[in-house]
Formats: sequence, structure tokens, C-alpha cells
Amino acid sequence: MADTTTTTPSTAAATRSGQHAGSNGVAGATHIDETVVEKVAGIAAREVNGVHGLGSGAARAIGAIRDAIGQHDHGQGVKVEVGEKQVAADITIVAEYPVALQQVADGVRSSVTRALQQIVGMEVAEVNVTIQDVHIPGDDDDNDDKQESRVE
Repeated sequence: MADTTTTTPSTAAATRSGQHAGSNGVAGATHIDETVVEKVAGIAAREVNGVHGLGSGAARAIGAIRDAIGQHDHGQGVKVEVGEKQVAADITIVAEYPVALQQVADGVRSSVTRALQQIVGMEVAEVNVTIQDVHIPGDDDDNDDKQESRVE
């Protein structure tokens, strides 16, 4: 089977040509939208130990609003480029402190590559990882209002 890309004005999609009959004996083509590829990569990246979140600060703020109303964006912080036979991904992450940043990036690269190959079925040309921020435990605590008074 050959991989091809079909580009429409609004979206690009990964296509698996159906030149051979599938396991059920019926020939055809499968189209996988870029947003699906982004979700697969995003889920794989979040599974890596040391990843606190995905996306830039603005994307995470919008993501928090989406989470509050129950509409989680699994593709947040992920951009993909789909070619005829290959896919490339750019992942933006926030790492947990004090993890080894290079190890986290390597883990994300490995996890995303494996997921794209196994689930999407395409060769992975590259996975670029940008570490946008480091999350420090305690930064999210609501203890700002509970500080002890410095005076009596």
C-alpha cells in the first residue's frame, strides 16, 4: 500500500491508498485527517513521565477553559505536516521540575514516533520537541490567600 496526501482548501489528510483489497476483501482508500494525527501525537506526548502539559502559555490558558467545560483538546501544542509517505511533528511541552529536560524530550520523541507508526501507519520523518516552560510544584497552589500575617 502506498501513502498519499489529499489536500483540500480547508484541511490536509493522510491517505492510505486501497490498491489492494483489505482483510475483508473490499478495496478502497482510508483518509486520516491532520487533526486526528495531532491528537494521536498529543496523547502519546502526555503519557511521558515529566511532561506537565502541552502548548504555549496562551494555548494552555485556552485549554484550561476547554477542560472546565469538558472539551479537552488532545492536539493542543502539536502541529503536524503530512506528506505522501511520511509525517513530521512539532511538539511544544511544559516539563515538570526537576526532570532531566533532554530525557523528557527524548521520551516524547520516542513515544510520539511509536504512536504515529503504530496507530497512523506512516513513517515518521522527524519529531521536534520544544520545551516552552518548566512547571514547579507548588506554583498552582492557592496558598497565596492563606499566607501568615507578618504583623500581629
